[in-house]
Amino acid sequence: MTDYAGLAAQLRALIQGVPHPIANLANASALLYGALEDVNWAGFYLMKDGRLVLGPFQGKPACIEIPVGRGVCGTAVARGETVRVEDVHRFPGHIACDGASRSEIVVPLRRDGAVFGVLDVDSPILARFTPEDQAGLEAFARALEAELCRAGT
Repeated sequence: MTDYAGLAAQLRALIQGVPHPIANLANASALLYGALEDVNWAGFYLMKDGRLVLGPFQGKPACIEIPVGRGVCGTAVARGETVRVEDVHRFPGHIACDGASRSEIVVPLRRDGAVFGVLDVDSPILARFTPEDQAGLEAFARALEAELCRAGT
């Protein structure tokens, strides 16, 4: 089982007081990608002009823009909540950036209550993400939000 509390502590140590959001997101994606088993993508999409735009990530090249409401990422933004998908091929409107991905979890990131991006993690394993993973990734996202906001980014 993944030590999500330990990952959040490592994240805070990496980015605390660092006023560079792209660098902080890059370190956060590298931290997750290196720590999570059976994942093939971990990274961020950021809101720009009403669309999600690819941000820092680890894994194969990805889709550059995603409309709100489309795919798992866009659905998480539209709903304003985490979306955990056991089989992406059964998810209506799934956007297949990497055909090897089978499951996905997307956690919205908020600043002052508004979604400014998402944390996206994909796996080639069906039903890879458990409720425990969801709780852990949501806690990781909250730690990230807190540090980004504290640094004024």
